Amino acid sequence: MSETRAHGSPSTAGLTVVMWLLVPPAAAVVNTGTDAEAKLPYWEIVEQGVSIRLVQRLPEQTRGFFVARGFSEAHADRIALSCVFQTVFKNISHPLEPSPVEYNLHDWVVRAAGAPRALKTREDWRQEWAARHAPQSAQLAFEWALLPTRQTYQPGDYNWGMSVFDLKPGTEFDLDVVWHRHGKQRTVRIKGMRCAPDIHLEPGAQ
Repeated sequence: MSETRAHGSPSTAGLTVVMWLLVPPAAAVVNTGTDAEAKLPYWEIVEQGVSIRLVQRLPEQTRGFFVARGFSEAHADRIALSCVFQTVFKNISHPLEPSPVEYNLHDWVVRAAGAPRALKTREDWRQEWAARHAPQSAQLAFEWALLPTRQTYQPGDYNWGMSVFDLKPGTEFDLDVVWHRHGKQRTVRIKGMRCAPDIHLEPGAQ
């Protein structure tokens, strides 16, 4: 008497899990193009379990955003001319291999004109705003707008916020992006990123 197993039986499912876990991690893919919503250039890392997209922000956009949140024009200009990107970080772990993803922006390295440097994080800005006597309400709005300095994402989690590279508009640079998954550190270098130029665009011109 022949034996028939239904599709998706426990033994088949178990075999699928084993086969998935034996597949070696694929090399990271770095994409670039124009973000459909922002209509501005983006750079994106896509790897097993992780998606990280960085989208240019025009200084004019950033300037207006922070003036509306209580900063003086001079303080808003300080942010706007410091090379700001909108960063979207996602944990896209496969359901058969769920894993938290952690990052710390202090591990990321900006490489401009051959010299390595750090991102300017919430903690760095906090010191500067205190020295400049920026309004507390504006400082709070600014901190909430930035990508957190450290974060852990569970499978399916995502977050976004501004990242500040403290470079002049139009500067080209490379970025070493670092995260941890399965207890292992992963570093991917994005080459040829560029800060947005300080230009004025008419509404709808992007």
